[in-house]
Amino acid sequence: MSTIAFVIHPERPEATEIARQATAWLEARGHRAVLVSEASPLQGAADPSTRPGLGETIDLAVSLGGDGTMLRTVALACTHTIPVLGVNLGRLGYLTEIEPGGLDHALERFLAGDYSVEKRITLEVTVQHADIDTPGHDRRVVVLNEAVVEKTVPGHTIRVAASIAGRPFVTYAADGLLVSTPTGSTAYNLSARGPILSPGLKAVVLTPVSPHMLFDRPLVLDPEQWVRLELVGPVPAVLVLDGQSADSLQPGDAVVCRVGPTPACLVTFGPRDFFSILRARFHLAGR
Repeated sequence: MSTIAFVIHPERPEATEIARQATAWLEARGHRAVLVSEASPLQGAADPSTRPGLGETIDLAVSLGGDGTMLRTVALACTHTIPVLGVNLGRLGYLTEIEPGGLDHALERFLAGDYSVEKRITLEVTVQHADIDTPGHDRRVVVLNEAVVEKTVPGHTIRVAASIAGRPFVTYAADGLLVSTPTGSTAYNLSARGPILSPGLKAVVLTPVSPHMLFDRPLVLDPEQWVRLELVGPVPAVLVLDGQSADSLQPGDAVVCRVGPTPACLVTFGPRDFFSILRARFHLAGR
């Protein structure tokens, strides 16, 4: 018997209905289903081992929503390297594997072992508040796409001192500074004119957002080159993880980003042609 968790977008009634139908399909075949309302991984505790997750007894997590739901599902699943199957109920569907009509067939193939797992690196993000009495000091969160330190006050830039692998690099004056995985390179990083990386690469990208300085180039870093971003003030900032506000930052606070201890495991049913997906999503004309 297998246990399948369905992570559903709370504002999409069709996600609940699809999960209900799939649950009946599974139970009729002797399997177990668990319904999980999409939850933010940012609500986790400082100790990653106590952060909300899906648990070791889950064999597959099915994301029912868009890419945002997929990101939250991966965050819930990756602690125990649970494979994740994305069902596209959104618009872009960069990360999802199938459309809703193909779910029963996909579950049948998964249960028969007829699938592959594509591993993507994640980011482990640690928030270090200068005031150690601040709730969440040294809190760790694992994300799939990116971590962004960005301004909150209109008309003002923030100053962020970036260190790479423990060595000071440069202090950025910008609207923000983001650290992205290859998977996240087609998200906010792309909007900030960062490079697109093939998703199988082991690398991270450091990209300034609207920099107010001569050095404005993104950097592609080795996966061992962890990044520390310290807000040096005087303007406060906010930490955004995979598109969700995670923490308020004051001068002296820092964010450390390093490759996560466990990868995201995405279920596929054949080779994913990343460049075909890219061409289709951006309506790139062939020659």
